[in-house]
Amino acid sequence: MEPKTGGIILAGGRASRMGGGDKPLLLLGGQTLLARCIGRVGPQVARLALSANGDPARFAEFGLPVLADPVGDHWGPLAGILAGLEYFRDYRTMASFPGDTPFLPHDMVKRLRAAGDFAVIETQGRSQPICALWPTRLAGALRVALESGVRKVEEFAQAYQPARVDWPAEYFFNINRPEDLARAEELLPTMR
Repeated sequence: MEPKTGGIILAGGRASRMGGGDKPLLLLGGQTLLARCIGRVGPQVARLALSANGDPARFAEFGLPVLADPVGDHWGPLAGILAGLEYFRDYRTMASFPGDTPFLPHDMVKRLRAAGDFAVIETQGRSQPICALWPTRLAGALRVALESGVRKVEEFAQAYQPARVDWPAEYFFNINRPEDLARAEELLPTMR
């Protein structure tokens, strides 16, 4: 039997290139980006939580625990990953997912797990470190790294040499600007 894997959706970015607000609550084909993400990744993990600062009530309709960053003041996605690692401390691994990426693969966690307890998606030779499987035992080291100034997910991950799992880039298309949302609408019929 596979060890339990938790999942954290990083839903708390500032969305400055979209004009502010919660990107995961934007609509794509009549559904929020977050609902699309949950539908794709929820079945892949034993439990799912959201990482977001601010009023958790804005995510109440999704029925998931909302975890605020345990350190710093908007220190970025690495702080959200720490929130998940600490929350899922009784699990061996935790998968992390961006909340603004509506086409994540339905078998992503299975393929990451086959590569090892620490594995990162790579597309066309480029790391996608937010799309990763993390050993929860790294929580303490991550907290120390954040408190010493590390903010980039890739910088922290590289220190532990994760396995790389290659995947076509279109599954990891994320929404950063209004034109990305328009492009996602065009892609929607082909991304099942």
